[in-house]
Amino acid sequence: MAQDTRPTLRFLGAAGTVTGSRYLIETGDRRILVDCGLFQGFKSLRDRNRKAFPVRPTTIDTVLLTHAHLDHSGYLPALIRGGYRGKVMCTEATEELCGLILPDSGHIQEEEARFAKRHRYSKHKNPKPLYTLKDAQAALEHLHRVPFNSTVDVGDGISAEFIPAGHLLGAAQIRIRLPGRTIHFSGDLGRQNDALMRPPQPFSGADVLVCESTYGNRHHAAIDAEEELLPILKRVFGRGGTVLIPSFAVGRAQGLMYHIARLQNRGEIPYVPVYLNSPMAIDATEIYHGHHEEHHVAWEDCLAMFQIAKRVTSVEESKKLNTQHGPMIIISASGMLTGGRILHHLASFGGDPRNAILLSGFQAGGTRGAALAAGADSLRMFGRDFPIRAEVIQLEAFSGHADAEELLAWMRASDRAPRMTYVTHGEPSASDRLRWRIEHELGWPARAPEHLETIRLDNPK
Repeated sequence: MAQDTRPTLRFLGAAGTVTGSRYLIETGDRRILVDCGLFQGFKSLRDRNRKAFPVRPTTIDTVLLTHAHLDHSGYLPALIRGGYRGKVMCTEATEELCGLILPDSGHIQEEEARFAKRHRYSKHKNPKPLYTLKDAQAALEHLHRVPFNSTVDVGDGISAEFIPAGHLLGAAQIRIRLPGRTIHFSGDLGRQNDALMRPPQPFSGADVLVCESTYGNRHHAAIDAEEELLPILKRVFGRGGTVLIPSFAVGRAQGLMYHIARLQNRGEIPYVPVYLNSPMAIDATEIYHGHHEEHHVAWEDCLAMFQIAKRVTSVEESKKLNTQHGPMIIISASGMLTGGRILHHLASFGGDPRNAILLSGFQAGGTRGAALAAGADSLRMFGRDFPIRAEVIQLEAFSGHADAEELLAWMRASDRAPRMTYVTHGEPSASDRLRWRIEHELGWPARAPEHLETIRLDNPK
């Protein structure tokens, strides 16, 4: 390790892309990693997951985790298998959700590797998962929960504070205090008026700000989620179709069930079968009952959200779904169609024009979800092309990320400008647009960093 004691920040991920969140702070002899996410989407990005980590995992002292989604936590099992031995600090709900998400990720990777080998559609003779279920379970032993809005000692006069971000249960902004300076990581910021989650705590200022830009070039439509869903569901049910919803198992699935339950209870849509085909989403829904302080769903609505869906847990039950006919709703992970049971449902239902595919969240470039949103009439799955004739709809009301206006409003809460704002975790067009608006509307210095770039925190440029 270099002997230069001046603190630095290195962008190991989420620079020029919306995935792979990883930020390395080096000060003195300490290395602190903020987030440890998977790269998703384009193959050139996914290939980064297979490369050696930019620094030896054994030299990292502490990992601070903003939240449980795979693009922020999904590389942890590989990091720990590579030799990391320290704590992974996170909030209570993040610890609980990682207990679902990481083992599920390891299991899916093992299953996909076996399936690819069995059906011989991989370029590799013996395809291997990035990590296994066993690796993921081992990683969970390193999680160390910390409360919101309290200061935790990281060592050598460094402290960290986890601040509510409103993105999903447990999601946090992380504020790190080094001797003489403060750096603030936004994490993924939620909406101001989300149906489930409470809004993010406003930004209170820092010397350096690292801010997400998922929707840095977008204004969310002012549309009510149930008003958006109602005509779609009535239309598809009227033609006897199946509504297939690829969904992030944590956060998005619960929001969808909440609104569908309300529509059914008011008699605005019929009581068609609703299947939640994601064991992880099932368990995550239960976790929502244990964290009412983080969301504003009434107890009775939370209960209805939990009870509405028939839970599909076994592989046999999942396969049986593919032989059934609509009208019905199937909610299944993953939200960007990168893997999981949803692909088998898509292969079975995607070719029928009576059916509909509802995209409920952000679709990163290079994913099957992004291809569908762009109008693709076929998708490559399991080594061959499947036709897509079902109606494809990009929902507007279900985003879990703040839009550009909400991001800027969150920043305006600070009474002072950071010395530099680094715009990350967005596609290049989104990051650059938000950078421009920060400079011209707030008058703050801002730029989008490059992948693997290192900046000095005592003189950020």
